[in-house]
Amino acid sequence: MYRVVEKCSLKKVSVCINKFKLVEISELYLQSMSIPTTSSKNRLTLYIIIALILGIGLGFVLNGNYVKSENSTIDHTEKRIKWVGEQVALLNADTLSSPKYASLKAEKEQLLKENKAAHVAREKKLEPFSILADIFLRLIKMIVAPLVFTTLVVGVAKLGDIQSVGRIGGKTLLWFLAASFTSLMLGMVLVNFFQPGVSMHLPLPVTDETGIVKTALTLKDFLYHVFPSSFIEAMAKNEILQIVVFSLFFGVATAAIGETGEIVVRFLDAVAHVILKVTAYVMNLAPVAVFGAMVAVIAKQGLGVLKTYSIFIGEFYLGLLILWVILLLAGSVFIKKRAFTLFKRIKEPILLAFSTSSSEAAFPKTMLELERFGCHNKIVSFVLPLGYSFNLDGSMMYMTFASLFIAQSYGIHLDFATQMSMLMVLMLTSKGIAGVPRASLVVIAGTLATFHIPEAGLALLLGIDPLLDMGRSATNVVGNSIATAVVSKWENALES
Repeated sequence: MYRVVEKCSLKKVSVCINKFKLVEISELYLQSMSIPTTSSKNRLTLYIIIALILGIGLGFVLNGNYVKSENSTIDHTEKRIKWVGEQVALLNADTLSSPKYASLKAEKEQLLKENKAAHVAREKKLEPFSILADIFLRLIKMIVAPLVFTTLVVGVAKLGDIQSVGRIGGKTLLWFLAASFTSLMLGMVLVNFFQPGVSMHLPLPVTDETGIVKTALTLKDFLYHVFPSSFIEAMAKNEILQIVVFSLFFGVATAAIGETGEIVVRFLDAVAHVILKVTAYVMNLAPVAVFGAMVAVIAKQGLGVLKTYSIFIGEFYLGLLILWVILLLAGSVFIKKRAFTLFKRIKEPILLAFSTSSSEAAFPKTMLELERFGCHNKIVSFVLPLGYSFNLDGSMMYMTFASLFIAQSYGIHLDFATQMSMLMVLMLTSKGIAGVPRASLVVIAGTLATFHIPEAGLALLLGIDPLLDMGRSATNVVGNSIATAVVSKWENALES
């Protein structure tokens, strides 16, 4: 590449760079962001699929042999408890003091004890497998706080002086917020309509049964979760919302002090790259976690649970298709029929993001196609990178879809107010962790803890997450491309 540039005149440098940027700059960009290349991502996906198949096979064997007696006891006691409940419901108020009522009540208490003892015994037997997924989840939680802080501060600070960014920044963030809210709301509506988790019927983890709170957060509780009294305490307790708030203040202040702040930005940018590398290391353990998680789930629930997974995947991809249509229609309001021309131009970046499960991998090619489409270079250079931090439409739809799926799987009812609170939490916590493979799992982990939903539910998604990650990564490319084109049109910087 350097030899080619040397032969070019100064005016032709940009032409030469454009000619070779797809290969050269793409590789440099992926290396600098610590994002796995296509081959390494494909290998990891292959290993995850292999681990998924092996986990299902071993889980099926254990279901019919190793934990067969515990499963039989649980199934029998649950059916008997249901029957006793029906018999109690038939009794009228006059018979509540009768011997029959006392007998039914005593039987139910005994059945509950047997049921709980069987659950504990089964968990004990499967503990060596479930602990593999638990360790992976703990490592995910380990990187949440520093990752959110460093990437969000750098992203905000690089915007520069908010007043100088002015008109373009305001319009860009307005579109991003609207698209993010639409994506999150669509996920919430679809998961409530399809209710894919209801058929799971998973018992609450024994260690968490007394700690589950099924009521909505009060306004006071929510505000306390938002505003930190101590940044160090927020980091220690993984209070993601509080970290986000502090990061926003810190990022704006860093940009405001000018050249002195650039030192801080460069330092945090370097730290962010280190943490991204740590994240890549952690993600390499995903196949082991998938194996352990699937063994535990299939051993407990049997192969019937796979039907729920297939339904979940189908419903999620249907949701992504609906989101694509909404985004294209919204774009066509401003750039008319050219929205569909843009979609044809970005087919290659979409396929690249889909095959690598990384929207970041498609970044250089997406930038090139947007410039060829007619978007001004300055608009593309500002809006597209910002979109990769603040406008991950596919990932955000998945966050509400997956979080509520896990709640449904454990039979935890969340009313409308609580779900809207969750939506707003995800709106905040999803910002600033772009470029992380399977970053949605990181955000979901923090959200589940905030709403007292068992974090062990993440294990339900590990096995199928690679399949879901492909679709949401491609959707992120579609959303950011349309956003860039629309902002270019607003600024009269879109060539015909």
